[in-house]
Amino acid sequence: MAFKIYNTLGRKLEEFVPVVSTSSTSGAHVGFYGCGPTVYNFAHIGNLRAYLTHDTLVRSLRRRGYQVTHVMNITDVGHLTGDNDEGEDKMVKAAGERHKSVLEIAAFYTEAFFKDTERLNIKWPDIVCKATEHIDEMIALIKRIEANGYTYSAGGNLYFDTAKFDHYWELSGRNNINDEETVSRTGLDANKKHPADFVLWFTKSKFIGQDGEGQALVWDSPWGTGYPGWHIECSAMSMKYLGEQFDIHAGGIDHVAIHHSNEIAQSEAATGKHPWVKYWVHNEFLVLDKGKMSKSAGGFLTLQTLIDKGFDPLDYRYLVLGAHYRSQLQFSWEALEGARASRLSLLDKIKSHAEARRRGGGATQSNSDPASPRLRVSSFDEALDDDLNTPRALAALWAAVKEGDLDAVYDMDTVLGLGLKEAVEAADNQVEVDPVFAAEIEGLIAERSAAKKAKDWAKADSIRAAIKAKGVVLTDNKDGSSSWSAGSF
Repeated sequence: MAFKIYNTLGRKLEEFVPVVSTSSTSGAHVGFYGCGPTVYNFAHIGNLRAYLTHDTLVRSLRRRGYQVTHVMNITDVGHLTGDNDEGEDKMVKAAGERHKSVLEIAAFYTEAFFKDTERLNIKWPDIVCKATEHIDEMIALIKRIEANGYTYSAGGNLYFDTAKFDHYWELSGRNNINDEETVSRTGLDANKKHPADFVLWFTKSKFIGQDGEGQALVWDSPWGTGYPGWHIECSAMSMKYLGEQFDIHAGGIDHVAIHHSNEIAQSEAATGKHPWVKYWVHNEFLVLDKGKMSKSAGGFLTLQTLIDKGFDPLDYRYLVLGAHYRSQLQFSWEALEGARASRLSLLDKIKSHAEARRRGGGATQSNSDPASPRLRVSSFDEALDDDLNTPRALAALWAAVKEGDLDAVYDMDTVLGLGLKEAVEAADNQVEVDPVFAAEIEGLIAERSAAKKAKDWAKADSIRAAIKAKGVVLTDNKDGSSSWSAGSF
């Protein structure tokens, strides 16, 4: 069965064929670009759904034998509070609010982002590129766009003229550059000839930061001292590392109408090559009862919020895998509880089979048709080939667990990324704890609990530090209790 993916460009399920195709998938190269974070705040769990989708897609392609180059950007300049070129630079705004430099803010939240992805077992991209380190590439690309006649200057900015790009609306499916929805989405900048036009390079007109301070990061350019628009960053960096035409560009569904449409316009205006990207893959929103999760609305949930409530990050990964990436995922604490219960049940069954394998000295598989393990893996692969159908893939995993086919389970988990084999191995390597030592730790935990009830936080922290010094990992559960596991002694 061929690998098929839903292509937003054309709005249909398509068989995946790389730009540079070969007679077989083995060894064929795939260029993949996933829109990365703007590092002005913590990623919320809705943001993280996108990176889980990217991770699953890349793992699936590699499982099929493709040689994938995964590129992800870090936006540390140029992304305004409005995607339509309105408002302040998000980085400058965050720096002013926190009394830090822009680069300090960027470094802190970049580290926080990758800590979250690591805890979710998301594989590190092959190339991570920062916008501030690729200004020369952006300027060079803008020069090409200008030379081809797609730009105009107004009010101190250099704009892209969307009216000159005849298939600007191809990705979004809209076809009227002046309709009311377009105007509402793209703003009413008086400098624009058309509502959908966008800035390639900002100069003095956007140098206003927090409390009237100037823009923190500026560069010399042919259009004056200034800084790049958000959209040009992704075009310049993706083309530097993947070439002027590549296979897959992925991101959230909210990027279709503005950011990704603008990327296509400026890239193809520069190169004259169409399509710039062959397949566009977009994940749907994570939604709460009050609507989609967003930082601008406030009250968003971070991965640390889930951890503080006693959940494992992989509980969230399991929850995301349980919904198709193109379906909105309704988040609730009850749903996350259900995902945790399912994941822990899965682990218990796998550990039981692993123990039976050790006792029996061999694999534990069903006594049914010998072809069944092969069929289970085949059904798993067919699910992934069908537009990354992870709910069906999870069902295939459960079938393999039910049959005790650990080899198939671990094979499937190379894509699902639930850390199943690692969890079994960790359980096998658990340290036998001396009862006297265990009693000592339980006593310290009881003392700490009493200190917390008395609101003697200094004493509670001191006891926690003493417990940690003994090689013990202490976890505070959401019901107020504490659990612990031993390290090495």
